[in-house]
Amino acid sequence: MTARAEYVLPLRWTDDADAPDLTAYLRALSRHIDITVVDASPPDVAERHARLWSPYARHLRVTRPDGVNGKAWGVGIGVAAARHEHVVIADDDVRYGARTLREVLRMLEVADLVKPQNHFSPRPWHARWDTARSLLNRVLGSDYPGTYGLRASTFRRLGGYDPRVLFENLELERTVRVGGGRIRSCPHLYVARRPPSSRHFRGQRVRQAYDSLAQPARLAVELSLLPALLLTHHRPRTTLFAAVAAVAWAEAGRRRHGGRSVFPATSALWAPLWVMERAVAAWCALALRTRGGVRYAGTRFPTAAHPRKWIRDRLAHRGDHLAAVLSTIRSTSATTRG
Repeated sequence: MTARAEYVLPLRWTDDADAPDLTAYLRALSRHIDITVVDASPPDVAERHARLWSPYARHLRVTRPDGVNGKAWGVGIGVAAARHEHVVIADDDVRYGARTLREVLRMLEVADLVKPQNHFSPRPWHARWDTARSLLNRVLGSDYPGTYGLRASTFRRLGGYDPRVLFENLELERTVRVGGGRIRSCPHLYVARRPPSSRHFRGQRVRQAYDSLAQPARLAVELSLLPALLLTHHRPRTTLFAAVAAVAWAEAGRRRHGGRSVFPATSALWAPLWVMERAVAAWCALALRTRGGVRYAGTRFPTAAHPRKWIRDRLAHRGDHLAAVLSTIRSTSATTRG
């Protein structure tokens, strides 16, 4: 039975290597929820997608403007065009099960934004490496997933969120919170996601560290890691103690909210490697900021995410971002199918 809810999937592909897996997922998902694909792929690729997915989804073909985060732009278009109040937004690598999808939609009865927890499936070596980041984040509070549940009316009331940032998840959360929305963090709701290729993983290292520029306290801690490692490299016991502490910290995150059901027992052992990676990547990210920002999908982003005061000022003046999104839907050469 299809829920009265919308699944918004923004994507921009240059090839269709992952199309069979995504097609199978959309076919199964369409039995539970209405789907809208916001497709900024090149015209020939987008046309193949329209033919491939039209039995399962509404397909919106759009042109992404320069200078924006493609995912955030696609979310804005998809939610503005949503046919239902309850919306699930998700990256193209996210894979919901029916039970977790129902739980996220149920949480939207009492919240404006619902935040589940992602985990990698399958788990090649680089996925296990990156899982350590999620485990450490779970101890700090919560991880940032590739999917959220949200109320369309809240999103529209706030005028969407600014798509000219790199860390769009934090921008979305801050916008909802500053706008008075209710956020429900659900680290016990586990949603699988496909791991990136090892090449894509390598390209994410500094880009993920750049996100910390929007979180000054976290950035300060991460910048202190490299000096600490250099000062203690000749003290094996101190280094060993730090590594054990990182593993223990990650293991605490694995054990929270039933995490052992999806995070293997060896996951925490990768934490020291991730900490060493971030110790270097944080300084690389800071250097990129002085050069105008980090590049992502052909665009340079100086801003990781806006501070709350900036968002508060935008909401006070009701920036016209949503109107721009709606204008794009009307004016772009969009193909709608399904």
